[in-house]
Amino acid sequence: METQANNKKLNKYQLENQTIYTGFSTFKDAEDYAGREGGTVVEVGFKDGNDNPQITTEAGLVEKKLHYFVDAGDEYKFIHSSDPGFKQYADELQKIKAKLQQSPPDERYLANFEIENAEDPIVVLKNDQFESVTSRERSKYLKHAHVYEIGVSISKS
Repeated sequence: METQANNKKLNKYQLENQTIYTGFSTFKDAEDYAGREGGTVVEVGFKDGNDNPQITTEAGLVEKKLHYFVDAGDEYKFIHSSDPGFKQYADELQKIKAKLQQSPPDERYLANFEIENAEDPIVVLKNDQFESVTSRERSKYLKHAHVYEIGVSISKS
């Protein structure tokens, strides 16, 4: 994986006969990028607890015009910052931030580093109860999750 700076932070994966880009903020961003770069919008799955992408259609992201989905079983739900339900957890996130600001400086620095780096925050629920906040990248390694992202495939000619 390599991170690109094409107006956005994109992840680049070299596969046998194609290059895959992920990390799009919306489905439309992926469509626009594919149009500009001569690529195809695809669904990419990260299903082995590693950063190894596989082209798939399991989550139906292309048909649903979604850019991100996580399947971690029935007891876990991952709510992306762009999801409508995310706003109801904003209060919980504010409480966490307020608590961190009252902690000792060394503890506050480490905890803030973790939350601040979640540039694309994901709320994790277990049995419909708030459990934690993570990032899209870290969600690939949690709870035996299958993470699906929209991507753009560009053929290597």
